[in-house]
Amino acid sequence: MADPPPDSATDAVSRLVERGETVSAAESLTGGLVAAALTAAPGASRAFAGSVTAYATELKRRVLGVDGELLAARGAVDAEVARQMACGVRELLGTHWGVATTGVAGPEPQDGQPVGRVYVAVAGPSGEPTARRLDLDGDRAEIRRESVQAVLRLLCGELLEKAGGQSTEHRGEEGCLQP
Repeated sequence: MADPPPDSATDAVSRLVERGETVSAAESLTGGLVAAALTAAPGASRAFAGSVTAYATELKRRVLGVDGELLAARGAVDAEVARQMACGVRELLGTHWGVATTGVAGPEPQDGQPVGRVYVAVAGPSGEPTARRLDLDGDRAEIRRESVQAVLRLLCGELLEKAGGQSTEHRGEEGCLQP
């Protein structure tokens, strides 16, 4: 019998603890579920700093530093908005890594985007932040759950990919400069 796949939150926290690094979360449609998943993992207190639930578009701009013109032009459900949210929370909370979720859980479309359209993003200590578009099926709860798992899988992938470039500097690096 094959081993079950690792829990993404436990895997992410374990990798962060091994590296001596921290993560923070900027959440919109997930409304705190990413933070809940991370804090449920053993060792979370050594790796998870906190989160910002910026459900309202204005908070994305005012608290997380997302460009207001970008929000006006494209709306909150956008890859670049997700990248800027991840960078913004990383800078705001002073962590090595920032993760973000933004999207439409339903029941109605938003900003011209269909239900199930989600963007997740990760910003790390070096390089450009990474964003992924998801087109999810299911009800509101399923879309939110899948969004949490997707951003945690993306974080784990980035931690693996950037395993050689461990930096303890975590403010103002290239790729996370606010406009």
